[in-house]
Amino acid sequence: MSASVLAPAEKDLFRIVLAVRQLTEGRSNAAGTLTLAAGATATLVTAPNCAAGSAVFLFPATANAAAALATTYVATANVGKGQFTVTHANNAQTDRTFYFVCLG
Repeated sequence: MSASVLAPAEKDLFRIVLAVRQLTEGRSNAAGTLTLAAGATATLVTAPNCAAGSAVFLFPATANAAAALATTYVATANVGKGQFTVTHANNAQTDRTFYFVCLG
């Protein structure tokens, strides 16, 4: 679930309170899902809140993703502005889906 995005000059108290409530309820724009590319050893993921130095955490959402977890990772060098690259084993499966959180 995503949270409201406020402009730096936001003055509407209702919108500010709503955004804070969404954060305290667990909503975040730093989370999403990804599916590993079939027949490839890397998958590029667009994540607007990521930047160099961010930490990316992966959580399997399917059985095939859980089986692939041991060979699936995000190297620090592969996290940049608005994106990160997941390194993984080459596999023909099309349902290796993960949840992710990008923090920092």
